[in-house]
Amino acid sequence: MKENISLKELTTFKIGGKARYFIEAKNKNEVTEALKWAKEKKVPFFVLGGGSNLLISDKGFKGLVIKLNFSKVEMKGEIVKAESGVFLSELGRICKEKGLSGLEWSSGIPKATLGGALCMNAGAFGANMADITEQVKALDADDLKIKEFPFKECEFGYKESIFKKNKNLIILSCVLKLEKKAKKEIEKEIERVLNYRKEHHPDFPSAGSVFKNPFKISAGEAIEKAGLKGKRIGGAQISPLHCNFIVNLGGATYSDVKSLIDLAKKEVKKKLNITLEEEVQLIHN
Repeated sequence: MKENISLKELTTFKIGGKARYFIEAKNKNEVTEALKWAKEKKVPFFVLGGGSNLLISDKGFKGLVIKLNFSKVEMKGEIVKAESGVFLSELGRICKEKGLSGLEWSSGIPKATLGGALCMNAGAFGANMADITEQVKALDADDLKIKEFPFKECEFGYKESIFKKNKNLIILSCVLKLEKKAKKEIEKEIERVLNYRKEHHPDFPSAGSVFKNPFKISAGEAIEKAGLKGKRIGGAQISPLHCNFIVNLGGATYSDVKSLIDLAKKEVKKKLNITLEEEVQLIHN
């Protein structure tokens, strides 16, 4: 257990204050012990993966941050068993080497972990985690019991899952079913995805897409139509390259980004009568 650890460098946004308490859990037993400790001390907790979909307050987090640091991967035929701390990019690389297709869409997503991707049913280019997930194993922080969730019980939806709705369910591992394909075919698709991201996604620190795409129009298009392309507050900016990205140009604060989020929601509602919903997770006390 460590105290007063800066979270800024542990997120892709490069924004955030200190965690009052911090632990890197190397296995499920250490997660359980950390949760017991938090219950005894009556402090809140949140689980940190790669920090790729988070905006953390500059005031930090007054409770316990549990960083998942276990990433074992086992493969048998088309079935992949993987622990939640593995980076999606690494898992995709391993699958590519084995001629397994299904994770090409995740190429180039910085720091995203498998646990975080399952929690928000991450996806892109018409594919998502729900397409390949067979089962998820999670630890329930309420009773400290490990529970198995077959696909249907995961309640996957657009950027949603039971694990996102219930913060007490901490994903430990999962079983994925991928598809056998020629390695060259997989590599070609990965190259296409990486090229698209290079051309269309900004290179500054960000949390990826800020909003879920509303019906019939993308969030980026809606924000651009509302006249906010390139809008800047402090060190944060609505990216001129992709309006659903808010980027840290240097020294951006939680308040800068939150102000842009609120402005985008307000203007898109006023001008297009569309209600934007955050995809990025806001962590504050």
